[in-house]
Amino acid sequence: MNNSIPPQPSPPFPDFIYGTAWKEDRTPALTELALRMGFRGIDTANQRRHYFEAGVGQGLNAAYRSGLVARNDLFLQTKFTYQPGQDHRLPYDPEASLSVQVAQSMASSLDHLGTDYLDSYVLHGPTSNREWTDADTEVWETMRKERDAGRTRLLGVSNVSSRHLQQMAAARAELPAFVQNRCYARLGWDRAVRSFCREHKIIYQGFSLLTANQEVLQHPLIASLTIASMGASANATPAQIVFSFARAMGILPLTGTTNAEHMKQDLASRDLTLPPDAVQATESVAG
Repeated sequence: MNNSIPPQPSPPFPDFIYGTAWKEDRTPALTELALRMGFRGIDTANQRRHYFEAGVGQGLNAAYRSGLVARNDLFLQTKFTYQPGQDHRLPYDPEASLSVQVAQSMASSLDHLGTDYLDSYVLHGPTSNREWTDADTEVWETMRKERDAGRTRLLGVSNVSSRHLQQMAAARAELPAFVQNRCYARLGWDRAVRSFCREHKIIYQGFSLLTANQEVLQHPLIASLTIASMGASANATPAQIVFSFARAMGILPLTGTTNAEHMKQDLASRDLTLPPDAVQATESVAG
């Protein structure tokens, strides 16, 4: 395959990830646009119900052909999704064992994305909301084998609670390099999970930072936190404040905007630094 030889050493982690969920037929064009705007981290899943992973691959291929980026410039992350989270368009044989399903889904993802390796392969949520089950252990061990075979650099888990992570640790399972969760301000910006991640040196990826927190975006405090108050010349957008806050809290943010100007603004939030009192105030806005 083109653009498939892993670089040595591996590229650094991105400081912003573009999420491709719910884009459908716009996925190829939006993936290419995100790369053109400056994103170098791309998140998807082999779950046709909510993602068009092959469309991400089409967008990547267009960017490669134009010379915009090479594979080695990018951080590509996708996911294995259990059958209850899928629709009828499955990337594996539903009658096969879970281990075989993981291997089949991985092979399909590599084909969709036009690469021989991933930067991160994520379990798209445990089987149970409360327990880390035997099925999760089987899938996780198979994902480790995929990693050890060189088909992904790192492993992650999404949609998990601190209880799941504590059970993994108690079972002496290898802990993930990444946790990716929807991050609600009203739950302290996922405080318990972030605390576990900080203790175990796991990188926390936060998604729905804007869509899950509309009350924060409309809060008078956020409206008052402008770039001008931080010594610059123009007002920051509420989204930029939230993304800057997220980084200050150790959160690697995802955005899924379909608007080119918003992509540009979101990336510009990397240049903002909130003072400590503003970070503390934002943390307490809703949680």
